[in-house]
Amino acid sequence: MDTSKIADPILRASLEHIGDMLKEQAEKAAATILREPPANDNQPDFFVPSVYDVPVKDGIGLMDVAVFRLSKSQKRAGEILHHQYGDAIIEVRSGPDGLATIYDYDIVLMMISQLAEEAKFHRQGRGPLPPKVFRPHASEVFKFIRVEHGGASYHYLEQALDRLKGTSIKIIATRQRARRAGTFSLISDYEIVSRTETGRIASVDIVIPDWIYAGVIAHKMPEVLTMNPDYFLIEKGLARFLYRLARKAAGQGEAIYSLQSIYARTGSTRAFKKFCFDLRALVRANDLPDYALELIDGAEGGLLRMTHRAPALAEASAA
Repeated sequence: MDTSKIADPILRASLEHIGDMLKEQAEKAAATILREPPANDNQPDFFVPSVYDVPVKDGIGLMDVAVFRLSKSQKRAGEILHHQYGDAIIEVRSGPDGLATIYDYDIVLMMISQLAEEAKFHRQGRGPLPPKVFRPHASEVFKFIRVEHGGASYHYLEQALDRLKGTSIKIIATRQRARRAGTFSLISDYEIVSRTETGRIASVDIVIPDWIYAGVIAHKMPEVLTMNPDYFLIEKGLARFLYRLARKAAGQGEAIYSLQSIYARTGSTRAFKKFCFDLRALVRANDLPDYALELIDGAEGGLLRMTHRAPALAEASAA
């Protein structure tokens, strides 16, 4: 707020004080990326939160592009997202219930985690071949994704399943015979197996898509990246996407992306200027699990450097 042209010193001082208070409130709002964990929050021993970069086709992974929307508020029904991936285009289509969100995708992560755990036991001769149907109880889903078990969560669960079922990925080859094309859904189908006396979902059957099932079962060592459990406490969709991108690209080191590249990878509908404003707020907070964020200058614009925190901590302790 420019108060330099206000003649009255008392009014000017008052407006400047209000401006400082609003700025302080905005900085506090951006001071943390994580929400508070729910009551009685503890991860079940049989679930190990992990990120799986299951290739949808010929090695095309999904951790460094958004196959979902980052915003909870925009339905984006019937929309199509396009991502360039080497010699192919990833086309993400949403159904009538809207594009799946990055929060809905937590259910897919849970499904893959359980499938991979059962596949590991099968390879060790300790269990049968995993079925192609995943049957979790609603309370198990809420425990895994670290949300409260209230009525809103049950309502969200059914809506999330509808969006996941209606969101599909299509691979389009940009060069002849460069890749095999194909269309893949985030979940093939689902059926509510039982409900509580109040009508809430009790348990549900989720049909695992062939591309996920084959990507985990057919590989003796599927690509598994251990995820910080606090990923599920990240509130903002953009921050969640940055974590996924950093986990895939930076690993135990660092990765640098242009702001334009990150903007394109997210499929965001926000104006680029507003998108950069949101990203800078996350950099100021700088409490993304495992990774430090830093804006640096590049030859053609701003860059984001994502660095794993462990090396820096090790150097500090050795000094």
